[in-house]
Amino acid sequence: MSSLGFTSMAAAAVYYRFASQMDGGGDARSERRTYLVAAVMSSLGITSMAAAAVYYRFAWQMEGGGEIPVTEMFGTFALSVGAAVGMEFWARWAHRALWHASLWHMHESHHRPRDGPFELNDVFAIVNAVPAMSLLAYGFFTRGLLPGLCFGAGLGITLFGMAYMFVHDGLVHRRFPVGPIANVPYFRRVAAAHQIHHMDKFEGVPYGLFLGPKELEEVGGSEELEKEIKKRIKRKKTLDAIQ
Repeated sequence: MSSLGFTSMAAAAVYYRFASQMDGGGDARSERRTYLVAAVMSSLGITSMAAAAVYYRFAWQMEGGGEIPVTEMFGTFALSVGAAVGMEFWARWAHRALWHASLWHMHESHHRPRDGPFELNDVFAIVNAVPAMSLLAYGFFTRGLLPGLCFGAGLGITLFGMAYMFVHDGLVHRRFPVGPIANVPYFRRVAAAHQIHHMDKFEGVPYGLFLGPKELEEVGGSEELEKEIKKRIKRKKTLDAIQ
């Protein structure tokens, strides 16, 4: 999440401050609505800015009949994909070695009932935005292959952050509705695997998100994963019937 995401979350917090008063308190619906505002505002803003940045990053190099920087374009694309995948492994390591260790005093807020739409653990999203913003800025304002690679890496980190927000915060923890994403079979497995992490049945495994089901399989948690998937499907059907 970038500085725009942080600004959006701050704006949503102000919205929640007054909305909760009008609702007679910060109920669950108001909290979900607040976080949805932050998620949509930040996602739309980041996506539009990223698209514009990619266009201008290469368009200004071709002004005046310049050649199409094919190598840079390929490098940018490759690093975007590589950084997005790499972030999954970085997040897995940081989750285990840092968040559940020296930074537990902050991450603990994510393992307790939340009071309000946000939690102290959300700070990690802002921290991850710093390298992404730095790489994007350097890559955007500087010509050359290396800056192009840095630009791609920044894009990859940003894309991972957006995907993480919708799957982790929206689908898994239901901080806001995610629509048809909830019906994608693999995302159901991801959500169930992360729920098992919160149960602490396999010494905290899985610590990653998108490859969480694979982590569980490696520690013999396949049966437990299938049980949790069935529970979530049954719970969703019950909620849909009530609504």
